[in-house]
Amino acid sequence: MKHKIIKYIMMFCALFAIPAIAFAQDDAVPVLNSGDTAWIIVATILVMMMTIPGLALFYGGLVRRKNVLSVLMQCLILTAVIIIEWVAIGYSLAFTSLEGGLNAVVGGFDKIFLQGVGINDLLDGYAIPELLFVSFQGMFAVITPALIIGAFAERIKFSGFLLFSVLWALVVYNPLAHWVWGGGWIGEMGAIDFAGGTVVHINAGISALVMAVLLGKRKGWNVKGAAPITPHNVPFVVVGTALLWLGWLGFNGGSGLAADGLSASALLVTNIAAAAAALTWTALDWVINKKPTVVGFCTGVIAGLVAITPAAGSSGVLGAFVIGLVAGLVCFFMVAYVKPKLGYDDSLDAFGVHGVGGVVGSLLIGIFATQAITGEGGAQGALYGDWNQLWIQVVATVATIAFSAIMTWILFKIVDSIVGIRASAESESVGLDISEHGEIAYE
Repeated sequence: MKHKIIKYIMMFCALFAIPAIAFAQDDAVPVLNSGDTAWIIVATILVMMMTIPGLALFYGGLVRRKNVLSVLMQCLILTAVIIIEWVAIGYSLAFTSLEGGLNAVVGGFDKIFLQGVGINDLLDGYAIPELLFVSFQGMFAVITPALIIGAFAERIKFSGFLLFSVLWALVVYNPLAHWVWGGGWIGEMGAIDFAGGTVVHINAGISALVMAVLLGKRKGWNVKGAAPITPHNVPFVVVGTALLWLGWLGFNGGSGLAADGLSASALLVTNIAAAAAALTWTALDWVINKKPTVVGFCTGVIAGLVAITPAAGSSGVLGAFVIGLVAGLVCFFMVAYVKPKLGYDDSLDAFGVHGVGGVVGSLLIGIFATQAITGEGGAQGALYGDWNQLWIQVVATVATIAFSAIMTWILFKIVDSIVGIRASAESESVGLDISEHGEIAYE
């Protein structure tokens, strides 16, 4: 009898304890998730690998042998200088908030040199350290201006390139990142850019086009009777492509900031789009030019990866396949026909692949976004009965194009008046490896 009384008393007390336990869970301090943290550490490393050595080898193989070191050096120096710029001020401008209407266009200065960000501070709403998020996003800030290198390769002064790139990161990349990801007006409007279609690829691609036009053509490019300018090392291109493709799995797969089903979906659709675009480009090469080229396949891979980047967190298997197919078609057409016809010398097709591919992916979100990926109540595209997302994507895409083009034109004029941007005719003829760096790649 005594034991039964004690048992009933304990059960009675437990009834009162349950609400207290639930209340304590509701108010619990966020806890670091080691699985999410480990995955984003890996993703950060993968994204850094995209610039060095991935992009460096990809672009380096596409230029002539007398300019390969200049391209490698440009990728190397940007990795170093943008890491410092990002920690010093870039992260704060992109991911902090200002009071009032100014927050729609730019962040504040609260986290300059990462002041106030401790090793135990978690990113708001996530179970990873904020310092890890700083590093992850910093790799996006590094690769974006590096992509522009493809437009002005083989004809730009190193001093002009470096000054332009730092200023561009400060006044073009950082504000646009805030607009889309940091609480600015594009993100608040409901535009989707999971991993950088607007912030990275359209931004860099449009700036690349402006730079190519303002700099002018390389000597002998697209001139009747002149020998074609061809890649000097196709195996470099292949290795660079492989590293970019691998790194892109961290680029897209890590952008959900967790090791979960969304990350798994992003990995899957990234591979599907890359494969679809590569096969599309190869088929076009084979049919039109009678031979399936290695460089064509590699370029197709990049086009598919670019296009799926903004859509990796909202599109499923069907969307990924169509996005890759369309990106392969459209980017091939831009590179093979539009560029020679209009006569702008986008040396390594930074605009034709990244700019155009980014536009394709950003707009097709408005068609293929599905609540099977975005979740109940999430965004969905016109294919599933909601046209509103398409119009939002159009506005975000057009705004990015206009902002990037105008700001790049202004920066070009400023830098050109200070240090000059175009390499001299003599430097271009000798090659930038010798004229700018005093070195040669091959004996």
